[in-house]
Amino acid sequence: MLMLRGSVTEEEVHGALVGCSGDKAPGPDGFTMSFWQFAWDFVKEDVLRFFREFHEHGSRSFCGGKTNSRHVLIANEAIDSILKNNENGILCKLDIEKAYDNVDWSFLLTVMKKMGFGEKWLGWIKWCISTASFSVLINGTPKGFFQSSRGLRQGDPLLPYLFVIAMEVFSSFLKRAVDNGYILGCQVKGRNEGETQISHLLFADDTLVFCQASQDQLTYLSWLLMWFEAASGMRINLDKSKLIPVGRVVDIDDLVLDFGCKVGSLPSTYLGLPLGAPFKSVAMWDGVEERFRKILTMWKRQYLSKGGRATLI
Repeated sequence: MLMLRGSVTEEEVHGALVGCSGDKAPGPDGFTMSFWQFAWDFVKEDVLRFFREFHEHGSRSFCGGKTNSRHVLIANEAIDSILKNNENGILCKLDIEKAYDNVDWSFLLTVMKKMGFGEKWLGWIKWCISTASFSVLINGTPKGFFQSSRGLRQGDPLLPYLFVIAMEVFSSFLKRAVDNGYILGCQVKGRNEGETQISHLLFADDTLVFCQASQDQLTYLSWLLMWFEAASGMRINLDKSKLIPVGRVVDIDDLVLDFGCKVGSLPSTYLGLPLGAPFKSVAMWDGVEERFRKILTMWKRQYLSKGGRATLI
């Protein structure tokens, strides 16, 4: 934290600058990074002045334009472990309603303070998240501006980091519930015959929770979600959430009715990739293949020269 609160040095700024790709233009003025790299001796005073102004006074804000495959692999390993051991369980796919729009600012700043962020950093973050203005389009024309009282701006480079900090509280709630035996996750055997307990997977606002097919455990989970909503302002949308039975769960309809969401089934998808699909299933990858085809078509149309297209083909 002391390093985060320290002043930004010329060496740090220049090191970050030369590490950027030279053919990228970070702003609407069209100047590429090569320009800033070659003209550093002439522009460095202005650039450093900008950094000092932001870090000392917080008078600027930015607005910009772990891979998910690892999480999908872990989730599939957990499901495979349950099925191979002839056990049963519940996979909860939770949807956070308007996740980024409902983050409570005081909650976020309190969490950051508990994590050890100093007053200077808290002041910077508070300034960045509280000074955004919004406008409503009426017949295609923006009319007036108003400020929000909660939430994080879409497109803000700070958004992923701040949201992860907020979700760390949800992760801590789940860890404490597991440690005290209220929720039991999934035991996955490793290569050395050791077992790893997996209770939940978080990737941004995509949330998976593993628990046993028990009414008590789902009741504890619903309480936990209620406490998290009260603290953070982020609410689980039960209409879009699903309980997916893994193995033979005979009372899944009763569990879903009490929890208040829908019944899901395997195979499903998580982060756009197959989840719980048979090992040799080909049809589950049709959606992934179609997305790749669309991306390749866009590349061929917009970015690739004739030589590049020939190389791709």
